Amino acid sequence: MLDELRIRGLGVIDDAVLPLGPGLTVVTGETGAGKTMVITGLLLLFGGRGDPARVRTGCDQASVEGRLTGIEGPVAARVRAAGGELDPLDGAGDELVLRRVVTVAGRSRAYVGGSAAPVSVLGELAEHLLAVHGQSDQLRLVRPAAQRAALDRYAGIELEAFTAAYERWRTAERTWSDRLARAAELRREADLLTHGIAEIEAAAPEPDEAQRLTQLAGRLGSAEALRAAARTAHDALLGDADDPLGDAVDVSQLLGATARTVGQQQGADPELDGLGRRLGELAVLAADLGAEFGAYADGLDADPERLEQVEARRAVLNGLIRKYCDEPEPSIAAVLAWADAARTRLAEIDVSDEAIAALRSAADAAGAEVAERAAAIGDARRKAASELAGAVTTELAGLAMADAALQIEVTARAPGGGLPSLAVGGTDVGVAADGADEVQFLLQPHRGAPPLPIGRGASGGELSRVMLALEVCLAGTDPVPTMVFDEVDAGVGGRAAVEVGRRLARLARERQVLVVTHLAQVAAFADRHVVVDKPAGTGEGGVTVSDVRLVEDDARLGELARMLSGSDTPTAREHAAELLADAAAPSPARGRRAARTKTTSAPAKAARARRTAR
Repeated sequence: MLDELRIRGLGVIDDAVLPLGPGLTVVTGETGAGKTMVITGLLLLFGGRGDPARVRTGCDQASVEGRLTGIEGPVAARVRAAGGELDPLDGAGDELVLRRVVTVAGRSRAYVGGSAAPVSVLGELAEHLLAVHGQSDQLRLVRPAAQRAALDRYAGIELEAFTAAYERWRTAERTWSDRLARAAELRREADLLTHGIAEIEAAAPEPDEAQRLTQLAGRLGSAEALRAAARTAHDALLGDADDPLGDAVDVSQLLGATARTVGQQQGADPELDGLGRRLGELAVLAADLGAEFGAYADGLDADPERLEQVEARRAVLNGLIRKYCDEPEPSIAAVLAWADAARTRLAEIDVSDEAIAALRSAADAAGAEVAERAAAIGDARRKAASELAGAVTTELAGLAMADAALQIEVTARAPGGGLPSLAVGGTDVGVAADGADEVQFLLQPHRGAPPLPIGRGASGGELSRVMLALEVCLAGTDPVPTMVFDEVDAGVGGRAAVEVGRRLARLARERQVLVVTHLAQVAAFADRHVVVDKPAGTGEGGVTVSDVRLVEDDARLGELARMLSGSDTPTAREHAAELLADAAAPSPARGRRAARTKTTSAPAKAARARRTAR
């Protein structure tokens, strides 16, 4: 619930605080006084578009701050996810402060629970906290989509499961038709993929085979030079095995002689003993290294046929890389990855009769699910249409439209119009993500008159009352705790205006209702009356300033008198007092409302006594 709203630098409002609370709050004032700024401020606070033209002349920015109580559940979770903080309160829920700032430069900032947040977060919170109904909603009410949404809301129809089934069906249909239409093209693609996979499988390359073969080819091609180098190293370390009596001195002989010389002094000096041991290790290492050079030289294969085989295999692998590798660094691993991807793609584009039949079967099964769900939704809509039409008609009778009747037609949508068709209940219908039904609200203004679509058969005042009747009937289905009505009583007067106020008061039994109105008959039902007016004179710099104040008792009576006659006269006050008395009078339909009404002034009591005496 919105407990308080503070508006600064917005339009004609310099700095104003609206005290709000449970029940029905009305906002009144002369035309042009700034009542609209209250709604503008609310829309800003809950994520509406920030228009820099709305910033008050002479101000750098406009800001709106709202304090809400009873915050819990998904709203509290979203606030915490956005980094905001909640203040604990005694009782259910916590307190939340929201703030929105719009600068003259067009920049917009939002704050949720004291932390900066994207403006979109305010919009997300608004879905759970606030519903604003204005005269533009009356225009939306004439649209079929809005009428269907209102009926679904009353019937409690959730379209998520149907929409998901619809998307599955459309995807299955597209897959089947695409496969069928592109069969020849896909067959050619499948042939190329099959050939490539077969070629790679026949070659059976290993991921690191190309590198290994490159090394092997280098060894085979230089075998004689490698053998000569290894043999030279062997002879230098261990001597020439083919000429053991030669005069050439090798490393092994030099190390052996040196080790014997040092060994003759063993024990004389520990330091020399350590050097001698290291010299012995060097002799052993030289012998081992020489032996390995010899083994390497003996193991070299200079077989030309083997080299030819290696080069042929390398040519096969390089051919695969050129054909099937698009990677910046070509490799056999990339070729194998292409083969894996080709197998997957081949399974996807199977154009065999069996594969196409399986796709058709899947599409038919998905279509059957959609048809079944669409039929169930249609049945629920038709049942709810009768109930909602009856409930709204009853409400219209109380809104001075006693002879009027609302009819709600739910018909199967005709196939065509760019929509896919499907057999639902044995009849081909057009199906969309919202079902297979057309919903139309018809108003019969009086007996004997033909029912017409409400966009053609209802005046502005009648449309206002139809919308209000709908809201009363839909109130139990709307989860938001706060409802705002912006002059939805336009075009309404007399007894109908009194009944509008009565219906708004009824809505306010279960939730917070804020109404901007120009009708005293509506304002008389309020639990809280806020006036927006322009004090005498202007503000600093000659800029008009509007004041926002809560009126009670005599001040409220004076405001109602002004609304009735344009000035605060004794006669107007008497009439205003009668309105308050009527609104406060208990009745079976609004016993709870009467118990909660705050104001029954002395003039109101006197007016009620005079009426009783008559």
